[in-house]
Amino acid sequence: MSQQDPTGSEAIGGEFWPGEMSVDDIATVHAMEAEGRDPTEGEMSAAANPDPAILPTPIPFPLAKRAVSGRYRGTLGAYQLELRVDVDRTRPMNRISADFYQVSGGTTTYFGSLVVKSPTITVSATQIVVKGLGNFTFSAGNPVIKVTIQRRTILQAQAPASLQFFSTGGSPGSIYNCAFESIRFRTVRIETDKVSDVSTPVFSSYNTSALPSGGPARNLSVINAYAEAGIEMLPSAGTNVINVGAAGANVKWSNAELHASMQSHFSLWQDAPQWAVWQVAAQDHDIGPGLYGIMFDQQGKQRQGCAVFHRGIGGTTAEKLRLQLYTYVHELGHGFNLLHSWQKSLGTPAVPNRPLSLSWMNYPFNYPAPGGESTYWSQFAFQFDNEEIIHLRHAFRNDIIMGGSNFAVGSALGREIMADPVRNDSGLTFSISTHQRKFALGEPVVLQLALSTSDSKGRRVHTWLHPNCNLVKVVIAKPNGVVVGYEPYIEHLVGPRESVIGRDDVILDSAYIGYGSDGFYFDQPGNYQIRASYTSMDGSEILSDIITIRVSYPVTAAEEELADLFMGDDQGKLLYMLGSDDETLRNGNEAFDLVLAKYPKHPMANYVRLLKGINASRDFKTITEDTEARVSVRKAEVELSAEMLTAVANSAVLDSVSHQMTLSTLADVQNRSGNKDAAKETLSMLSAMAIKPPATGRKQGRKPASALAENFSNPSYWNGMRQ
Repeated sequence: MSQQDPTGSEAIGGEFWPGEMSVDDIATVHAMEAEGRDPTEGEMSAAANPDPAILPTPIPFPLAKRAVSGRYRGTLGAYQLELRVDVDRTRPMNRISADFYQVSGGTTTYFGSLVVKSPTITVSATQIVVKGLGNFTFSAGNPVIKVTIQRRTILQAQAPASLQFFSTGGSPGSIYNCAFESIRFRTVRIETDKVSDVSTPVFSSYNTSALPSGGPARNLSVINAYAEAGIEMLPSAGTNVINVGAAGANVKWSNAELHASMQSHFSLWQDAPQWAVWQVAAQDHDIGPGLYGIMFDQQGKQRQGCAVFHRGIGGTTAEKLRLQLYTYVHELGHGFNLLHSWQKSLGTPAVPNRPLSLSWMNYPFNYPAPGGESTYWSQFAFQFDNEEIIHLRHAFRNDIIMGGSNFAVGSALGREIMADPVRNDSGLTFSISTHQRKFALGEPVVLQLALSTSDSKGRRVHTWLHPNCNLVKVVIAKPNGVVVGYEPYIEHLVGPRESVIGRDDVILDSAYIGYGSDGFYFDQPGNYQIRASYTSMDGSEILSDIITIRVSYPVTAAEEELADLFMGDDQGKLLYMLGSDDETLRNGNEAFDLVLAKYPKHPMANYVRLLKGINASRDFKTITEDTEARVSVRKAEVELSAEMLTAVANSAVLDSVSHQMTLSTLADVQNRSGNKDAAKETLSMLSAMAIKPPATGRKQGRKPASALAENFSNPSYWNGMRQ
């Protein structure tokens, strides 16, 4: 497993909290480092080492100089430039970055971005000069940047910044004079809505001294947590309470309902990149109290919304308030395109994983240091790590703005990342399989996952096997040799769920991996190789064997048309969410209706019946945009659901776990429609089924661990939603 530099301070997971630093402090640090001296041994200003006992106050007291870091804006001809200078104030990252916009009449269009990663900073009594070679998103004729800012006292207005471009040979280019705009590097509008049945207060703030932790004590809200990172979050006027009364007893939310509600209700939503994000506080999800939050929109204009669930995190104790702060900030972090600490290698560009990072983006319950979760909380300073701060302040605009670049596009995966360990003393075995090895083009690919142990004393494990929960990662080698990582369409933040398994136990799960944030993964005929890894509670990565499946070429006209009808983006989302009433997915539903009309006897039609049967079993809730926010409910169509699911149950297209989920849902809708005898017969079939794990080279038919077995009946546990 790739980690941070073991010879550096981050090897133990710590981050230096410098407090406020002046540009003089930064210059002193650089000078001492250049001379080979330790910058922690004196010669820093009172701002960095506030000890009045050893720092006498000079007489007369000089006026302090203003810090210069922040956001500036200037215009030259048709171009507007947003400049970010980061050389002092809290946690300076010693970077400058900028975004260019082109103005034409009444419209402004994004043009490109730059960042200077290692500038030279020169400080005098009268000015600060920051100079370096920029990295650009476009071909720049003058790539050297020089920023000059006059130094002013705290009694004077903030000075503007002058940015001049130079060629690598030193020839001067254009000059932008930029007025100071804000001490924050970016500004984001946030709309936070609450569903009316949330039984505990929506999070407001938490005092970080209430429980043992690292870093300074302070009262932190979500807004303040991002302000410390240099991001201004502006609450929108659209915040309101969503009346869920029309839903009756069915107040739990499915992923499909939340996705549809964001599209129709988020007052700031646009089908375009913008600095705006939606967060909804709901009471409960179909998955239950183990799910803390979800980040929406990982296809198309994505990363624009998330939800948190108070059934798992709600309350007013210090522990619950701390968990709420963490969950709210963590889910919004995904909206800024931040991956989990142990998954940084899945991003573009790939960087080393940081599993020991004491960051908002790590999982406390799976912290791999001695002491685990208690160690994480006792050392956590309630902050992002340095690399995340750099991303938040200086990432190219499209890589961070909501609705911009896709979330966590995979790169540099395969055996370079999933290398076989030199030694494995974990005592765990992780295996994957598919219930068939040959698939039609467009046919859903469902991966079965199994975790077991060879240790006669048993092992304590977390039971989150689904890739949505980010503790299992899957890589797919396509027929053309390209290796990609499976990324779920909807991210899930989960809490601890543990079990002790013995040699006769197996944890089972299954996941639809055919569609995710990168679209369809099995989108061409040929042989595919699949491998997965499970991250255990001590940080060990347990690798599965590599399996091979084949996607067949369409031979007949019917097979070709069926592939076309299954492989639209709307259809992928519907397969992932097991159906939806979302109007924006109308084209996908119409394509699936055509499958049933033209090819009712084809095996592929049973996948359509499955998603339509599951969706018909729901009282489907949608948050509507009205004078008063409310929940609109389409009542369950139990007769239609029973008809569809009966056909699926009698077919042979599903894996064993999904088959059991289908039977459980079928028995439920048969009961609700008054057909008690049919429901009893379906339950008899369900109880007679033996749950068998994928082949592992060991004995088959072992019992599933009880911590997971109770969840086999939950429809949310299939097609990218089983947890």
